[in-house]
Amino acid sequence: MALERPLPGALSPSRLQDFQSCPRRFQHASIDRIPQPATYATLKGTFVHHVFESLFNSEAPDRTMALAESFIPAAEAAVLTDQNVDDVGLTDDKRAQLIDETRRIIETYFQMEQPSQIVTEGVELRLSETVDGVPMLGILDRLDREADGELTIVDYKTGSLPNRDYDAKTFANAELYAALCESSLGERPTSIRLLYVTHGQAIERTVTEPVLRARRSGAANAWRKINQYYEAGSFPATPSRSACRFCPYTDLCRANGVAVAV
Repeated sequence: MALERPLPGALSPSRLQDFQSCPRRFQHASIDRIPQPATYATLKGTFVHHVFESLFNSEAPDRTMALAESFIPAAEAAVLTDQNVDDVGLTDDKRAQLIDETRRIIETYFQMEQPSQIVTEGVELRLSETVDGVPMLGILDRLDREADGELTIVDYKTGSLPNRDYDAKTFANAELYAALCESSLGERPTSIRLLYVTHGQAIERTVTEPVLRARRSGAANAWRKINQYYEAGSFPATPSRSACRFCPYTDLCRANGVAVAV
């Protein structure tokens, strides 16, 4: 028997990642809509993204370091809600740490790029389109128009750098964004650039048809399984050390008899 709550109207790369990690996690997050408490890491990521979104919504010649820093109070008001502060246990010392880390990230970022020279086609660009039968939704940090006329997807990362031999998962979300851009805008980005703004390093990959075809196929297969599990009324739990390590639903799984792997 199908579940009572509806399926999400669209599949985002992050929700697809949830499903591929563990179908039960997808159910809890996307169908049961059980809130996922903020962590310091997710809060910092949202905070920094808010600052950069404001910076790139400004006129290009005005995009200075001082302007970026001037957006910090607005980010505090928008991101440090009572709920987020409670979730993280954000003390005054932790708040001061967050502000200090954000200032250092801004300084590091300006050593990576000259934002006054960047031409953007979209900032926090929301795209929604059906791709190979899958209703997809994506929000791109930036879509840049390069000097040669080509498009580049730019994604800010506030976490740790990937292993030197980074695998395909590093670019998985952004490659789905590329497929979404091609379907929605009629133009395929030629490259993806991940900016690890805490560390001042960027990694880049060329977008190719075989990779996009594989990403579209993976999303289509996942969407079919999602619908099958939904109609059956149950999404299986697939516990593993990697899936359970950062999952916010481990206590719920234990209560339901799932052998959580930690």
